[in-house]
Amino acid sequence: MSSQQWLTEHKRRKESHKSQRGNRAIPAAAAGRVVPFLTHSWVPALHLDSGSFLFSPNAICQYFFLLAGQESNDLTNQWLEWEATELQPAVFAALYCHMVQGKKGAEVLGAVRKMLAYINQSLTCKASPCLVGEAESVADIVLWATLFPLLQDDICVLDELPALRSWFQTMNLLEPCRSAVESVLTPKGTQEFKAYLQKQPVPSLHWEKPATNEPEEEDLAERSLSEEEIAAAAEAWARGSAALPEPWQPSRPVLPVEGRRNILITSALPYVNNVPHLGNIIGCVLSADVFARYCRLRQWNTLYVCGTDEYGTATETKALEEGLMPQQICDKYYAVHSQIYQWFNISFDYFGRTTTPHQTMIAQDIFQRLLERGTLLQDTVEQLRCQHCQRFLADRFVEGTCPFCSYEEARGDQCDKCGKLINAVELKRPQCKVCKGTPEVKSSQHLFLDLPQLEGRLEQWLEESWATGDWTANARFITRSWIRDGLKPRCITRDLKWGTPVPLDGFRDKVFYVWFDAPIGYLSITANYTAQWERWWKNPQQVQLYNFMAKDNVPFHSVVFPCTLLGTGENYTLVNHLVATEYLNYEDGKFSKSRGVGVFGDMAQETGIPADIWRFYLLFLRPEGQDSAFSWHDLLLKNNSELLNNLGNFVNRAGMFVCKFFGGCVPPMELGADDRRLLAHVTLELRHYNQLLEKVRIRDALRCILSISRYGNQYIQVNEPWKRIKGQDADRARAGTVTGVAVNIAALLSVMLQPYMPSISATIQRQLCLPQACNVLTDAFLCLLPAGHQIGTVSPLFQKLESEQIEALRKRFGGGQPEDATFELKAHAAAMASSDVTPPGLAGDPQKAQELAEEVARQGDHVRQLKARKAEKGQIDAAVAKLLELKKQLALAEGRDPAPPGKKRK
Repeated sequence: MSSQQWLTEHKRRKESHKSQRGNRAIPAAAAGRVVPFLTHSWVPALHLDSGSFLFSPNAICQYFFLLAGQESNDLTNQWLEWEATELQPAVFAALYCHMVQGKKGAEVLGAVRKMLAYINQSLTCKASPCLVGEAESVADIVLWATLFPLLQDDICVLDELPALRSWFQTMNLLEPCRSAVESVLTPKGTQEFKAYLQKQPVPSLHWEKPATNEPEEEDLAERSLSEEEIAAAAEAWARGSAALPEPWQPSRPVLPVEGRRNILITSALPYVNNVPHLGNIIGCVLSADVFARYCRLRQWNTLYVCGTDEYGTATETKALEEGLMPQQICDKYYAVHSQIYQWFNISFDYFGRTTTPHQTMIAQDIFQRLLERGTLLQDTVEQLRCQHCQRFLADRFVEGTCPFCSYEEARGDQCDKCGKLINAVELKRPQCKVCKGTPEVKSSQHLFLDLPQLEGRLEQWLEESWATGDWTANARFITRSWIRDGLKPRCITRDLKWGTPVPLDGFRDKVFYVWFDAPIGYLSITANYTAQWERWWKNPQQVQLYNFMAKDNVPFHSVVFPCTLLGTGENYTLVNHLVATEYLNYEDGKFSKSRGVGVFGDMAQETGIPADIWRFYLLFLRPEGQDSAFSWHDLLLKNNSELLNNLGNFVNRAGMFVCKFFGGCVPPMELGADDRRLLAHVTLELRHYNQLLEKVRIRDALRCILSISRYGNQYIQVNEPWKRIKGQDADRARAGTVTGVAVNIAALLSVMLQPYMPSISATIQRQLCLPQACNVLTDAFLCLLPAGHQIGTVSPLFQKLESEQIEALRKRFGGGQPEDATFELKAHAAAMASSDVTPPGLAGDPQKAQELAEEVARQGDHVRQLKARKAEKGQIDAAVAKLLELKKQLALAEGRDPAPPGKKRK
């Protein structure tokens, strides 16, 4: 509603309540009665006609919006929940710093910087003046009221947040907001609030620093440890690899095992005719892959299945565009998807598809059971039909103006801007996406799943699943909003040709709607993997089911599909843990294949950046609690700082010290107090890593890996083994201990890295000659490489990304780039290829590259030996020349520039 409408409604309701109940906001004492829950004499309360009271300002504000006919949608409710749980505590802390402690500027801003940046980013991405749409909502009013005491003065500099500044200034000009400022917020309100704050305890300011995956080094040292923790860590370390559980391998095919933890993992089925972009990959298959790999490291019996969703109008349309049959389109793009996921090293146990006989059999069987149990309805549906294309249009092939927020690119099933679900016939100015013609409304008989009949069973199941499972906050919130609004019958049939046929007279010319049919694909894909698929899918007593998806898929996995299975009366395995991400955007906008904006799966390989680097960066910024954005500049920073300078630097130094100082043999270790304290710190990080991944907090767990490598770098830097090795026996022994502990931390990191960067993990383990049996994760940091263990050839893990390389890629994928951008991209591709990726030319023979690396190591040892025994200069020069030539050959084999680097200053 407009500000004037809001004010008018506000005043009307205010006068109405004055006449009926005495006053809108009644002080408890003044009214001569005790208002429930209120103990202070001047707490605002709204006395409703029903006799109830609303005592929360946010609830009162929401009530007036509801009276005016503006219901909260999912996005509005998310903002309100975020304001209550995240923003309010941070603003309270900031105001305490300013009004009570007298702090100013950055000291105050630190408590809320991340929150303000989040609001600014949301406003920027939506390109709208308000938080939810074009007009102010209850979310705008509530957030403005929370922020006003903080932003009214010069406490916070908003120049760096232009979208937030514009929004705040606009809200200040609204008549209801101006009125609130004059009557409540200033000047007495501020004084009274200060007096209130002075009586409160000092708030915990653990959020003062912006959230980051880069903890300060001094923070690492300050974490307190008890003597018991230190002693326990040292005791566990001493037990070594003998303390690891017995190696265990699941059967093939993987089937549930009684007495073991049986984990069934699915990721949302990608639609076959779309090449997945980075956001699709992180939201579904990559996140699920990390968790599946982690489960296997814990020796849990794990099955990870996925596949392409292949039925529906989208496939028919793509077939028309390319002059192929729908099945040919599915075959073609199934191969594209398979190759992309294989390159990203996704460890499916089985990657299938939905166009199979098993899909038809299982979907039709579920349909028949629903029919027999009376959970299906029949009704006439008005649909949009394109006369030019001679077909009814599937929801996603209609675009128009949203009837709720007036967004002009709303789809026929949902508006991406306001989040409302839409019936295609409700769209204003609908348009066929294929021919751009205007469709007509036509009637057709269809079948519906009777969701209202199943609502009671659904709520009972949800209550149990939420109590015992780990659902992400957005998954719970979206599901609640569906339940709160009341379920409505859901159409399960469509007037199409390409789909699973409906086995019922009168409907045999129709197929099942994709959102009834596609989730059944999880079952049919498993059935293609093993004939004993029901041991997974009809076994909720023994199986824990994890679903991974982006948030737009949540209602169909938390409401529609569970209702489908509940309606059959069969004992199906229902989701225990629904893991949903927010959206990953691209730079300042969205991914668009047609406009050439963003990196899609088939393009990532062209960049020359190894798959593990892509995996790391996508997981580093995984959109868990809010939308995030891919940034080329940030990719460069994270690669060069976190991977090259932190993780890679530590692992390489630890291994090189073993080779350089101890002949490649892990030296004896005599632990002192500092060493045992380090073991305890690493153990705590390992346990935290396990705790986070068990809760599927994938991004946060990655921080533990980086923290451990920081501990390692700090440990090496403080103890300086390169100096101690030149000293007396005690110093040399100390250098041995530091080197041995460091290389064991590197071994632990190689195991922890496996879910995130499997190729890098394998490279580290190959260099350290770590036994395969050590690929097990427990809560203990064990000495996996004992004294005397021989390691292999050590070489750098990562390569630096250069600014000009990244700029070329940014232009290449920014849309509308010149034709020569491809040439510029290819010119840099070889320089960015990692030693673990196979570039053209010599790199096409990985064995050759490995042989050269080993020759370089041997020749380097030979040169050092010649120098050590002071051989003749000519002999040394010849050996050095051979070494340089071998390094050139190795550089070529790895796709790097063989030219020698410039001299570095010491």
